[in-house]
Amino acid sequence: MDPSSSLLLLAGYSVVIMAVSLFGGWLPSIFRLTHTRTQIVTSFVAGVILCVAVYYLLPHGMKELPGEHSAETAVWWMLVGTVVMVVLLRVFSFHQHDFSHEENGSHDYTHEHHEHGHISVHPMSWVGITMGLGLHTLTEGVTLGTSIRAEASDGAIGLSLSVFLAIVLHKPLDALSITGTMRAAGFSQHRRVLANVLFSLVCPVAALLTFWGVGLLGPWEEYVVGAALAFAAGALLCIALSDLLPEV
Repeated sequence: MDPSSSLLLLAGYSVVIMAVSLFGGWLPSIFRLTHTRTQIVTSFVAGVILCVAVYYLLPHGMKELPGEHSAETAVWWMLVGTVVMVVLLRVFSFHQHDFSHEENGSHDYTHEHHEHGHISVHPMSWVGITMGLGLHTLTEGVTLGTSIRAEASDGAIGLSLSVFLAIVLHKPLDALSITGTMRAAGFSQHRRVLANVLFSLVCPVAALLTFWGVGLLGPWEEYVVGAALAFAAGALLCIALSDLLPEV
């Protein structure tokens, strides 16, 4: 794939990612999100993320890494990605996906992973959630940019598409976490929309900068691309197994 086609593909992906992110932030105001509906969506997204991490990112990471010990290096970077995402999840606790209530009105609560019940939302909770999701979406952007770069260099068919699908399915839940927490904390509609718009830009900008920056690495490009893909595999595994699935 030539550079112009890669940039065009990245631009198309970016527009869709921004659109679904904005949609996720506005979703509670246009659609009734019950606890059951949220859990069904979460379960489906977790399955897709697991598939992308295991069947696409890790194998392509092994393929990109140079040397006879590429498999061991890829697994090491996958473990690093898992540990880093575990730390982010525990420090910022940023995946609060369920801001719904059941039809019978018996569950009017904000849902944090691993916690079920009536909890209050501190006015500053959105800061930690935004910081955590900001770092998380930066990782997604780096992964998308790296995957497109890998396709451009060695024709890794389907890699960027699989990463794109995982981001598109997961991004509305991330945006919902931010706007839902801000709404529960009493922020105005204007501020929630502004935060949602800014958040929707993070992943595309990170992907573009990564795609451009990796091309400047010269002989290190192959190693960095492989390590980034393996790192992303570990991060996505952590998200699916430690964060999404326990909410089901």
